[in-house]
Amino acid sequence: MQPSAPQRPANRHQRLVDIVFIIGVFFKGLDGVVELIAGIPLLFLGPSTIQHLAHQATADELQEDPHDLIAHLILHGTASLTAGATVLAAVYLIFHGGVKLAIVIALMFGKLRVYPWALAGLVAFLVLQIVQLTLQPSIGVAVLTVFDAIIIILTFREWREHRVLPEAWRNALGRPPRGAASPGDGSRHADAQSA
Repeated sequence: MQPSAPQRPANRHQRLVDIVFIIGVFFKGLDGVVELIAGIPLLFLGPSTIQHLAHQATADELQEDPHDLIAHLILHGTASLTAGATVLAAVYLIFHGGVKLAIVIALMFGKLRVYPWALAGLVAFLVLQIVQLTLQPSIGVAVLTVFDAIIIILTFREWREHRVLPEAWRNALGRPPRGAASPGDGSRHADAQSA
């Protein structure tokens, strides 16, 4: 009988993959919440109100550092807003954030049938981001695109292996899967070997 040492790296590797998957899903959910929080007010605020709020939000920072890049980007981004662009941005943020949040919630319930829908939604958003990155290159969209690609790969891997998010969570915490025999339970282990 071979020692169990060769299994440890695989278990450690699986645990690391599960941790990355869980962190990625958490940030995807957080991103969805932020997009919803940002998108809903845009439905009710006009471009002039948004510009006024942007000036208020950046005034202190620009007093400290008149050349602050982020503050100038915020002001520049809001300066050219139109009513149509504001509504379009609101609808995009609400839809994008809502889909991300729905995917995360569904994955949390551990239903395998959700994974193809999650993958389809994530791939659709990835394609949109690649198109946006091609038309208007930006570091933020590039980082988000790479992040989404990693989440898609990990989600596909979990689905292919018929693993659900709660199982990945248990493994990341070092707990055995549900229904697995504990190491000291000889009777279950013997029953499992005879089956």
